[in-house]
Amino acid sequence: MDRDLQIIDLIEKNPGIKFREMMRETGMKNGVLSYHTRKLEKIGVVKVERSSRKTRFYPLGITNEESVLIKSLRQETPRQILLSLLETDLVFNKIVEKVKKSQSTVSTYLSQLINDDLVEFKIIDLKKVFSIKNKKIVQNAINKYHPTLIERSADRLADIFNSL
Repeated sequence: MDRDLQIIDLIEKNPGIKFREMMRETGMKNGVLSYHTRKLEKIGVVKVERSSRKTRFYPLGITNEESVLIKSLRQETPRQILLSLLETDLVFNKIVEKVKKSQSTVSTYLSQLINDDLVEFKIIDLKKVFSIKNKKIVQNAINKYHPTLIERSADRLADIFNSL
């Protein structure tokens, strides 16, 4: 298969995939993959999101809202938080209990989900009750980008390092 088509296919099947993960999946070396991804970005075939420590690749047609959501769904703890909140609105301690992570880890990711405008909270009986802002969008993204494709072991490692 042509390398460009292989990369495009991989990105379409794994929206939000990181560069290092693409190297592992394709077997391409850094320079070769860099050349092809830059070329695909330049001709407007893929969407690239660069941050200080990560570069993620998306197929065209992914909205900014979807890319923020996909990024969260590709990480184990934010995904577990979102899946828990899809079931029902929860107080902080119940979220910690459901995702089986430390309070500080849950707090960090919950804050990020709030900053990303995916989760909100209300004060009920003097307690913060967390909920997903738009359950339909989250459910549609999970259905569209099947959770088994979203789940990657490399992102579990990122979770571990981020919680240290």
